[in-house]
Amino acid sequence: MRIRDEEKVSLVKQKAIEGIVEYGFEGFSMNKLAKACEISVATLYIYFKGKDDLIISIAREEGDRMAAVFIENFHPDLSFEEGMRIQWINRYRYLQQNPITYLFFEQLRTSSYQVRFLEDFMVKFKVVISAFMHNVVSRGEMNAMPLEVFWSIAYGPLYSLVRFDQEGQSIGGKPFKMSDEVLWQTFGLVIKALKN
Repeated sequence: MRIRDEEKVSLVKQKAIEGIVEYGFEGFSMNKLAKACEISVATLYIYFKGKDDLIISIAREEGDRMAAVFIENFHPDLSFEEGMRIQWINRYRYLQQNPITYLFFEQLRTSSYQVRFLEDFMVKFKVVISAFMHNVVSRGEMNAMPLEVFWSIAYGPLYSLVRFDQEGQSIGGKPFKMSDEVLWQTFGLVIKALKN
């Protein structure tokens, strides 16, 4: 039996993320991955049962890493504005430092893998965010609203700005580069929209 080479596993995961972003889930294959890693296909099956096992393993591992970043320095007892500011800082930092992984999650979000990924991710992350939301609503800092409405207003603008920044252009092809001024101007409007 071959010994698990953690450096090789890390390379496989990184190349898999890159391959999924480039080819999509349908165009991604274990053969393409093996070629990108310069290893045999048989070696991949030492580490993973197959394509699905590999994708779910990466999604869970990266999801845990992302969730840890999102709740760094974040506490459910923070005021609404301070908690949201930390969320924006953490999310923006993560998205800027992990552009390929962000694109991987965007593909995951629109695939059949999303449900299996969210089973684990939401359990860990939801506890902290739910407590924060309960606290801000109970203190009267924000009205209760469906999660989808809150997320769309609270984070949709941030993700749109990041997408514009990564693509280097906004709607209509106008050149765009993110700045602190644009980031915090948008944040201020989001807080104004959500606060009582």
